[in-house]
Amino acid sequence: MPVLRIPTPLRAYTSGKSEVSVSGSNVGEALADLTAQFPMIRPHLFNEANELRPFVNLFIGENNIKDLQGVNTPIRDGDKLVLIPSIAGGCHCEKRQSSNKVVSQFEKIDLRRAPATTFVTGG
Repeated sequence: MPVLRIPTPLRAYTSGKSEVSVSGSNVGEALADLTAQFPMIRPHLFNEANELRPFVNLFIGENNIKDLQGVNTPIRDGDKLVLIPSIAGGCHCEKRQSSNKVVSQFEKIDLRRAPATTFVTGG
């Protein structure tokens, strides 16, 4: 059986499992099996039109399925699939005083120009 590696942020939806054995002859069937085993992960992988979300990257070995045949990419027993969600953007949030009330100020950070000590959190 192929094995699908689950990234840490999505393990809450796979009962904490870091790897899940899936069945199927292609990536789409493997993802269908994954979501049948763990229905709560589905909205994190697929949109309302049942398409893989653009920020979801799935690799077979070193190859992104987007560069192969997408969800129709064939898989074999023993294949290792790695799910990698894209990480981008963020905001720098700070509170400042203005007219005796606290105002939240959001400032976008260009990560290419951010100092190495900048931490970007949720938002």
